[in-house]
Amino acid sequence: MTPTVVRLALRRTLRDVKYVRPVRPRRATGLVRSVYTQLERDFGLLAPPIGLHSPSPGVLAASWAMLRESLVAAGVASRADKEVVAAAVSQANACPYCVEVHGMALASAGRAEAAAAIADDRAADIGDPATRRLARWAAGGDVEPEVGPAALSELIAVAVSFQYLNRMVEVFLGRSPLPDAVPESARATTRAVLGRFLRPGEAPAAGSAVDLLPAAGTPADFGWAAGNPVVAEAFARAAAAIEAAAERVTSPAVRAVVLRELASWDGRPPGISRVWTEPALVDLPEDERPLARLALLTALCPSQVDDQVIEDFRRVRSDDAALVELAAWASLSAARTLGARMPGAVATTA
Repeated sequence: MTPTVVRLALRRTLRDVKYVRPVRPRRATGLVRSVYTQLERDFGLLAPPIGLHSPSPGVLAASWAMLRESLVAAGVASRADKEVVAAAVSQANACPYCVEVHGMALASAGRAEAAAAIADDRAADIGDPATRRLARWAAGGDVEPEVGPAALSELIAVAVSFQYLNRMVEVFLGRSPLPDAVPESARATTRAVLGRFLRPGEAPAAGSAVDLLPAAGTPADFGWAAGNPVVAEAFARAAAAIEAAAERVTSPAVRAVVLRELASWDGRPPGISRVWTEPALVDLPEDERPLARLALLTALCPSQVDDQVIEDFRRVRSDDAALVELAAWASLSAARTLGARMPGAVATTA
Protein backbone atom coordinates (compact mmCIF):
# COMPACT_ATOMS: atom_id res chain seq x y z
CA MET A 1 0.00 0.00 0.00
CA THR A 2 1.30 3.45 -0.84
CA PRO A 3 1.80 6.08 1.86
CA THR A 4 -0.63 8.29 -0.09
CA VAL A 5 -3.53 5.89 0.50
CA VAL A 6 -2.68 5.62 4.18
CA ARG A 7 -2.49 9.39 4.55
CA LEU A 8 -5.81 9.76 2.75
CA ALA A 9 -7.45 7.31 5.13
CA LEU A 10 -5.99 9.00 8.20
CA ARG A 11 -6.98 12.50 7.04
CA ARG A 12 -10.62 11.63 6.78
CA THR A 13 -12.09 13.32 9.82
CA LEU A 14 -14.80 15.90 10.22
CA ARG A 15 -15.46 16.59 6.55
CA ASP A 16 -17.56 13.40 6.35
CA VAL A 17 -20.19 14.61 8.83
CA LYS A 18 -23.67 15.21 7.36
CA TYR A 19 -26.26 17.85 8.22
CA VAL A 20 -24.09 19.95 10.58
CA ARG A 21 -20.73 21.71 10.32
CA PRO A 22 -18.39 20.56 13.07
CA VAL A 23 -15.82 22.92 14.52
CA ARG A 24 -12.54 22.55 12.65
CA PRO A 25 -9.54 21.77 14.88
CA ARG A 26 -7.73 25.02 14.04
CA ARG A 27 -10.79 27.03 15.06
CA ALA A 28 -11.52 25.14 18.27
CA THR A 29 -11.52 27.18 21.47
CA GLY A 30 -12.61 26.68 25.04
CA LEU A 31 -14.38 23.42 25.84
CA VAL A 32 -14.25 22.20 22.24
CA ARG A 33 -10.49 22.62 22.17
CA SER A 34 -10.12 20.80 25.51
CA VAL A 35 -12.13 17.84 24.21
CA TYR A 36 -10.24 17.73 20.91
CA THR A 37 -6.93 17.74 22.79
CA GLN A 38 -7.95 14.83 25.00
CA LEU A 39 -9.50 12.94 22.10
CA GLU A 40 -6.36 13.08 19.98
CA ARG A 41 -4.11 12.32 22.95
CA ASP A 42 -6.05 9.39 24.40
CA PHE A 43 -7.91 7.91 21.42
CA GLY A 44 -5.23 8.63 18.84
CA LEU A 45 -7.26 10.65 16.36
CA LEU A 46 -10.03 13.21 16.11
CA ALA A 47 -12.74 10.63 15.64
CA PRO A 48 -15.75 11.91 13.63
CA PRO A 49 -18.32 10.13 15.87
CA ILE A 50 -17.22 12.44 18.68
CA GLY A 51 -16.27 15.48 16.60
CA LEU A 52 -19.73 15.64 15.01
CA HIS A 53 -21.04 16.83 18.39
CA SER A 54 -18.90 19.98 18.37
CA PRO A 55 -21.67 22.46 17.40
CA SER A 56 -22.82 21.89 21.00
CA PRO A 57 -19.74 22.04 23.27
CA GLY A 58 -21.47 20.57 26.32
CA VAL A 59 -22.85 17.64 24.37
CA LEU A 60 -19.43 17.15 22.76
CA ALA A 61 -17.88 16.88 26.23
CA ALA A 62 -20.63 14.49 27.30
CA SER A 63 -20.11 12.15 24.36
CA TRP A 64 -16.36 12.09 24.93
CA ALA A 65 -16.72 11.56 28.70
CA MET A 66 -18.87 8.48 28.10
CA LEU A 67 -16.55 7.03 25.47
CA ARG A 68 -13.31 7.80 27.28
CA GLU A 69 -14.26 6.64 30.74
CA SER A 70 -15.96 3.47 29.49
CA LEU A 71 -13.80 2.26 26.57
CA VAL A 72 -10.48 4.08 26.63
CA ALA A 73 -9.52 4.68 30.26
CA ALA A 74 -7.80 2.10 32.44
CA GLY A 75 -10.13 -0.11 34.43
CA VAL A 76 -10.73 -3.67 35.54
CA ALA A 77 -12.03 -5.01 32.22
CA SER A 78 -9.46 -5.40 29.44
CA ARG A 79 -9.53 -3.10 26.41
CA ALA A 80 -9.96 -6.20 24.23
CA ASP A 81 -13.12 -7.22 26.12
CA LYS A 82 -14.43 -3.67 25.82
CA GLU A 83 -13.82 -3.73 22.06
CA VAL A 84 -15.76 -7.01 21.85
CA VAL A 85 -18.72 -5.23 23.45
CA ALA A 86 -18.34 -2.17 21.21
CA ALA A 87 -18.21 -4.29 18.05
CA ALA A 88 -21.03 -6.64 19.09
CA VAL A 89 -23.41 -3.82 20.06
CA SER A 90 -22.62 -2.07 16.77
CA GLN A 91 -23.28 -5.23 14.77
CA ALA A 92 -26.61 -5.78 16.55
CA ASN A 93 -27.54 -2.18 15.70
CA ALA A 94 -26.48 -2.60 12.05
CA CYS A 95 -23.95 0.24 12.36
CA PRO A 96 -21.27 -0.78 9.82
CA TYR A 97 -19.15 2.30 10.50
CA CYS A 98 -18.65 1.36 14.17
CA VAL A 99 -18.34 -2.35 13.41
CA GLU A 100 -15.49 -1.56 11.04
CA VAL A 101 -13.64 0.78 13.40
CA HIS A 102 -13.94 -1.41 16.47
CA GLY A 103 -13.40 -4.60 14.53
CA MET A 104 -10.06 -3.16 13.42
CA ALA A 105 -9.21 -2.22 17.00
CA LEU A 106 -10.28 -5.65 18.27
CA ALA A 107 -8.17 -7.43 15.67
CA SER A 108 -5.19 -5.26 16.59
CA ALA A 109 -5.73 -6.18 20.23
CA GLY A 110 -5.13 -9.84 19.33
CA ARG A 111 -8.67 -11.09 18.68
CA ALA A 112 -8.85 -11.15 14.91
CA GLU A 113 -11.02 -14.28 14.91
CA ALA A 114 -13.59 -12.63 17.17
CA ALA A 115 -13.51 -9.43 15.12
CA ALA A 116 -14.17 -11.32 11.88
CA ALA A 117 -16.95 -13.39 13.45
CA ILE A 118 -18.73 -10.36 14.86
CA ALA A 119 -18.42 -8.46 11.58
CA ASP A 120 -19.94 -11.43 9.71
CA ASP A 121 -22.79 -11.71 12.25
CA ARG A 122 -21.66 -15.14 13.39
CA ALA A 123 -20.51 -14.46 16.92
CA ALA A 124 -21.76 -17.93 17.86
CA ASP A 125 -18.69 -19.26 16.01
CA ILE A 126 -16.16 -17.47 18.23
CA GLY A 127 -13.84 -20.16 19.58
CA ASP A 128 -13.11 -18.73 23.02
CA PRO A 129 -16.15 -19.41 25.27
CA ALA A 130 -15.74 -16.27 27.40
CA THR A 131 -15.45 -14.01 24.36
CA ARG A 132 -18.39 -15.75 22.70
CA ARG A 133 -20.51 -15.26 25.83
CA LEU A 134 -19.49 -11.62 26.09
CA ALA A 135 -20.40 -10.91 22.46
CA ARG A 136 -23.75 -12.66 22.85
CA TRP A 137 -24.55 -10.63 25.97
CA ALA A 138 -23.58 -7.34 24.33
CA ALA A 139 -25.73 -8.09 21.29
CA GLY A 140 -28.84 -8.54 23.43
CA GLY A 141 -28.57 -12.15 24.51
CA ASP A 142 -29.95 -13.51 27.76
CA VAL A 143 -26.58 -14.54 29.22
CA GLU A 144 -24.41 -12.57 31.59
CA PRO A 145 -20.62 -12.24 31.32
CA GLU A 146 -18.77 -14.07 34.04
CA VAL A 147 -16.99 -11.05 35.49
CA GLY A 148 -16.98 -9.19 38.78
CA PRO A 149 -19.11 -6.12 39.61
CA ALA A 150 -16.44 -3.57 38.69
CA ALA A 151 -15.79 -5.11 35.28
CA LEU A 152 -19.52 -5.51 34.67
CA SER A 153 -20.08 -1.81 35.35
CA GLU A 154 -17.41 -0.95 32.80
CA LEU A 155 -18.77 -3.32 30.17
CA ILE A 156 -22.35 -2.07 30.56
CA ALA A 157 -20.95 1.46 30.25
CA VAL A 158 -19.30 0.50 26.94
CA ALA A 159 -22.58 -1.01 25.74
CA VAL A 160 -24.52 2.14 26.66
CA SER A 161 -21.89 4.33 24.99
CA PHE A 162 -22.24 2.42 21.75
CA GLN A 163 -26.01 2.24 21.85
CA TYR A 164 -25.66 6.02 21.98
CA LEU A 165 -22.90 6.45 19.40
CA ASN A 166 -24.37 3.99 16.90
CA ARG A 167 -27.46 6.18 16.65
CA MET A 168 -25.50 9.39 16.25
CA VAL A 169 -23.28 7.78 13.61
CA GLU A 170 -26.28 6.41 11.73
CA VAL A 171 -27.78 9.90 11.49
CA PHE A 172 -24.66 11.98 10.85
CA LEU A 173 -22.07 9.72 9.16
CA GLY A 174 -21.81 7.23 6.31
CA ARG A 175 -21.34 3.49 6.27
CA SER A 176 -17.55 3.31 6.52
CA PRO A 177 -14.69 5.23 8.14
CA LEU A 178 -12.63 4.66 4.98
CA PRO A 179 -12.75 7.34 2.27
CA ASP A 180 -14.68 6.51 -0.89
CA ALA A 181 -11.48 7.27 -2.79
CA VAL A 182 -9.83 4.12 -1.41
CA PRO A 183 -10.41 1.50 -4.15
CA GLU A 184 -12.14 -1.75 -3.27
CA SER A 185 -8.97 -3.69 -4.07
CA ALA A 186 -7.08 -1.72 -1.40
CA ARG A 187 -9.68 -1.59 1.36
CA ALA A 188 -8.66 -4.79 3.15
CA THR A 189 -5.05 -3.67 3.29
CA THR A 190 -6.09 -0.19 4.38
CA ARG A 191 -8.12 -1.70 7.21
CA ALA A 192 -5.08 -3.69 8.33
CA VAL A 193 -2.90 -0.59 8.34
CA LEU A 194 -5.50 1.49 10.14
CA GLY A 195 -6.00 -1.37 12.58
CA ARG A 196 -2.36 -1.11 13.57
CA PHE A 197 -2.85 2.64 13.93
CA LEU A 198 -5.85 2.01 16.20
CA ARG A 199 -4.10 -0.68 18.26
CA PRO A 200 -4.81 0.11 21.91
CA GLY A 201 -1.67 1.13 23.76
CA GLU A 202 -1.26 1.67 27.47
CA ALA A 203 -4.62 2.80 28.81
CA PRO A 204 -4.65 6.37 30.15
CA ALA A 205 -5.64 6.95 33.75
CA ALA A 206 -9.35 7.19 34.41
CA GLY A 207 -11.10 10.44 35.16
CA SER A 208 -9.62 13.09 32.86
CA ALA A 209 -12.90 13.68 31.01
CA VAL A 210 -15.04 13.91 34.14
CA ASP A 211 -14.07 17.48 35.03
CA LEU A 212 -15.01 18.74 31.58
CA LEU A 213 -18.60 18.78 32.87
CA PRO A 214 -20.29 20.08 36.03
CA ALA A 215 -21.09 17.69 38.86
CA ALA A 216 -24.49 15.97 38.78
CA GLY A 217 -26.41 13.36 40.71
CA THR A 218 -26.49 9.80 39.42
CA PRO A 219 -29.87 8.88 37.86
CA ALA A 220 -31.56 5.75 39.15
CA ASP A 221 -31.23 3.97 35.81
CA PHE A 222 -27.43 4.32 36.03
CA GLY A 223 -27.28 2.14 39.11
CA TRP A 224 -25.34 -0.40 37.06
CA ALA A 225 -22.37 2.00 37.22
CA ALA A 226 -21.97 1.61 40.99
CA GLY A 227 -19.05 -0.78 40.54
CA ASN A 228 -16.89 2.01 39.08
CA PRO A 229 -17.21 5.45 40.69
CA VAL A 230 -15.43 7.23 37.82
CA VAL A 231 -17.78 5.68 35.28
CA ALA A 232 -20.77 6.56 37.47
CA GLU A 233 -19.65 10.18 37.73
CA ALA A 234 -18.85 10.51 34.03
CA PHE A 235 -22.19 9.13 32.91
CA ALA A 236 -24.15 11.16 35.47
CA ARG A 237 -22.51 14.39 34.30
CA ALA A 238 -22.92 13.47 30.64
CA ALA A 239 -26.61 12.66 31.11
CA ALA A 240 -27.21 15.95 32.91
CA ALA A 241 -25.48 17.93 30.16
CA ILE A 242 -27.49 16.25 27.41
CA GLU A 243 -30.73 16.61 29.35
CA ALA A 244 -30.09 20.32 29.86
CA ALA A 245 -29.36 20.75 26.17
CA ALA A 246 -32.58 19.00 25.21
CA GLU A 247 -34.56 21.26 27.51
CA ARG A 248 -33.26 24.24 25.53
CA VAL A 249 -34.36 22.69 22.24
CA THR A 250 -37.75 21.18 22.79
CA SER A 251 -40.75 20.98 25.07
CA PRO A 252 -41.54 18.53 27.85
CA ALA A 253 -44.40 17.24 25.68
CA VAL A 254 -42.04 16.20 22.89
CA ARG A 255 -39.71 14.47 25.31
CA ALA A 256 -42.63 12.74 26.99
CA VAL A 257 -43.71 11.26 23.63
CA VAL A 258 -40.26 9.73 23.10
CA LEU A 259 -39.98 8.40 26.65
CA ARG A 260 -43.45 6.87 26.45
CA GLU A 261 -42.56 5.04 23.23
CA LEU A 262 -39.27 3.83 24.69
CA ALA A 263 -40.98 2.47 27.80
CA SER A 264 -43.03 0.03 25.72
CA TRP A 265 -40.37 -0.64 23.06
CA ASP A 266 -39.16 -4.21 22.62
CA GLY A 267 -35.82 -3.14 21.18
CA ARG A 268 -36.57 -4.09 17.58
CA PRO A 269 -36.97 -1.68 14.64
CA PRO A 270 -40.64 -0.64 14.60
CA GLY A 271 -41.26 -0.82 10.84
CA ILE A 272 -39.89 -0.38 7.35
CA SER A 273 -41.55 3.02 6.87
CA ARG A 274 -42.05 6.01 9.13
CA VAL A 275 -45.82 5.69 9.44
CA TRP A 276 -45.41 4.15 12.90
CA THR A 277 -44.45 7.60 14.23
CA GLU A 278 -47.72 9.29 13.29
CA PRO A 279 -50.01 7.97 16.08
CA ALA A 280 -47.46 9.13 18.65
CA LEU A 281 -47.49 12.68 17.25
CA VAL A 282 -51.21 13.39 16.95
CA ASP A 283 -51.56 15.26 20.24
CA LEU A 284 -48.62 17.57 19.63
CA PRO A 285 -48.87 21.05 18.11
CA GLU A 286 -48.01 21.11 14.42
CA ASP A 287 -44.74 22.98 14.93
CA GLU A 288 -43.49 20.41 17.47
CA ARG A 289 -44.10 17.35 15.32
CA PRO A 290 -40.91 17.61 13.22
CA LEU A 291 -38.83 17.68 16.41
CA ALA A 292 -40.68 14.74 17.92
CA ARG A 293 -40.44 12.78 14.67
CA LEU A 294 -36.69 13.26 14.48
CA ALA A 295 -36.29 12.28 18.12
CA LEU A 296 -38.47 9.17 17.75
CA LEU A 297 -36.66 8.02 14.64
CA THR A 298 -33.23 8.64 16.14
CA ALA A 299 -34.10 6.68 19.27
CA LEU A 300 -35.93 3.73 17.75
CA CYS A 301 -34.88 3.50 14.11
CA PRO A 302 -32.10 5.94 13.14
CA SER A 303 -31.72 4.43 9.67
CA GLN A 304 -35.06 6.10 8.81
CA VAL A 305 -33.67 9.61 9.40
CA ASP A 306 -33.17 11.10 5.96
CA ASP A 307 -32.87 14.48 4.26
CA GLN A 308 -36.61 15.11 4.47
CA VAL A 309 -36.71 14.52 8.23
CA ILE A 310 -33.79 16.92 8.68
CA GLU A 311 -35.37 19.53 6.38
CA ASP A 312 -38.60 19.37 8.38
CA PHE A 313 -36.63 19.86 11.59
CA ARG A 314 -34.73 22.80 10.07
CA ARG A 315 -37.97 24.61 9.31
CA VAL A 316 -38.56 24.77 13.06
CA ARG A 317 -34.99 25.00 14.36
CA SER A 318 -32.29 26.08 11.95
CA ASP A 319 -29.18 25.92 14.16
CA ASP A 320 -26.72 23.04 14.12
CA ALA A 321 -26.49 22.97 17.91
CA ALA A 322 -30.21 22.25 18.27
CA LEU A 323 -30.02 19.38 15.78
CA VAL A 324 -27.08 17.77 17.59
CA GLU A 325 -28.66 18.32 20.99
CA LEU A 326 -32.02 16.76 20.14
CA ALA A 327 -30.42 13.79 18.39
CA ALA A 328 -28.07 13.29 21.33
CA TRP A 329 -30.92 13.33 23.84
CA ALA A 330 -32.94 10.83 21.81
CA SER A 331 -29.90 8.58 21.35
CA LEU A 332 -29.01 8.62 25.02
CA SER A 333 -32.62 8.03 26.06
CA ALA A 334 -32.65 4.86 23.97
CA ALA A 335 -29.22 3.83 25.24
CA ARG A 336 -30.28 4.30 28.86
CA THR A 337 -33.40 2.24 28.30
CA LEU A 338 -31.48 -0.63 26.73
CA GLY A 339 -28.61 -0.48 29.21
CA ALA A 340 -30.94 -0.80 32.19
CA ARG A 341 -32.40 -3.97 30.63
CA MET A 342 -29.09 -5.78 30.12
CA PRO A 343 -28.58 -9.01 32.07
CA GLY A 344 -26.59 -8.05 35.16
CA ALA A 345 -27.68 -4.43 35.22
CA VAL A 346 -30.32 -5.02 37.90
CA ALA A 347 -27.94 -7.07 40.01
CA THR A 348 -25.29 -4.36 39.68
CA THR A 349 -27.82 -1.74 40.76
CA ALA A 350 -28.77 -3.76 43.81
